[in-house]
Amino acid sequence: MELFEQLATKVRDQKQILVFPEGEDIRIQGAAIRLLADHLVQPILLGNRKEIESVAEAEGNDLTGIEIMDPIEYPKADHEKMVNALVERRNGKTDAATATKWLKDVNYFGTMLVYLHKADGMVSGATHPTGDTVRPALQIIKTIPGSKRISGSFVMQRGDERYIFADAAINIDLDAQTMAEIAIQSARTAQVFGIDPKVAMLSFSTKGSAAAPQVNKVVEATEIAQAMDPQLALDGELQFDAAFVESVAASKAPDSKVAGHANVFVFPDLQSGNIGYKIAQRLGGFEAVGPILQGLAAPVSDLSRGANEEDVYKTAIITAAQVVENRVN
Repeated sequence: MELFEQLATKVRDQKQILVFPEGEDIRIQGAAIRLLADHLVQPILLGNRKEIESVAEAEGNDLTGIEIMDPIEYPKADHEKMVNALVERRNGKTDAATATKWLKDVNYFGTMLVYLHKADGMVSGATHPTGDTVRPALQIIKTIPGSKRISGSFVMQRGDERYIFADAAINIDLDAQTMAEIAIQSARTAQVFGIDPKVAMLSFSTKGSAAAPQVNKVVEATEIAQAMDPQLALDGELQFDAAFVESVAASKAPDSKVAGHANVFVFPDLQSGNIGYKIAQRLGGFEAVGPILQGLAAPVSDLSRGANEEDVYKTAIITAAQVVENRVN
C-alpha cells in the first residue's frame, strides 16, 4: 500500500484535531477542506476571521464544518486562563504581560491550544519561518521524557522500500547523548510509518575498524541508546554498507542482529545526514518525505514556505498519524 494511503487508513475517523495557524492562506484552506471531507482530520483555522472568510469567498472555498478561531475574539475568561497557564508553564521565565503579547501571535496561540488539549497537534510554516513554529513548541509543549532536543527525520521511499534518515534537518553537531536520543526518537517515527525499526548508528568505522574521536562518539551513543531502550534492535558503530548490505555485514559485523538489515539510519552529524538523504533522493530516486519533527511531547509539523496544497495535506496526515501513535503508546 502506498505510504499516504496507509497513513490515511490509520488516521481516518480517529477524530484528531489539528490547528492551522495560517488560516488566511489558500493552501491551508484547500488542504483543510480536503482533510475534513476525507474524514482524516478535524481542522481549526486560526487568524483574522474576516480575512479568512474573505479569502474563502474569493477562492470559492466552502469552510462549512471547519472551526475558525480568531485569537482577538477569544472569550475573555478563556484568554485569561490561557495566559495563566502559559505563565505557569514557563515557570517564572515569562510574566503575564509577556504571555499576553505572545498569545497575539497565532503560532503561540495554536501551540497553547495543543498544550491545553484543545487540539491534538499543529501544522504551521506556510508563511512563517521555521523558528516561529519550533520556538513556541519548545517553550510550551517541550520534549518527551528522556529527550532534551528535537530532531528532524526523513522517510525515504522508493517503491516498496521505506527507510528513516535522521538527523537531517535540525541539530548541526551531535554529542553522544543527543545522537542516542535521536536514535530512540527515530525508532518511534519508524513505527508511525509501519516500519519495524532496526537502527544503525552510522560511522566511517565498523566495529573498531578505525580509531578516532568521531568513532568513539558513535560507540558511546550506541551504548547510551541501548541502555535507554534495551528491547530496541539497535547497533553501532556501523558503516552504511555494513548496515545495509547482508554480504558486507556478514564480513564486517557477523555477530550483529542489525547489520545488513537496518532500516533506520542515524547519522553522526547534520552535515552527513543532509548529504546522505539528498544523495538517496537525487541519485537513488527515493522520495524524501519530511522533515518530520521528532521528540516533542505533542506533534507539531513545520511546512516549507514553498509548500503547495498537497504538501500541506500530506504533512497534516503525517501529523495526525503521530497523534494516533502517541495515543497507542
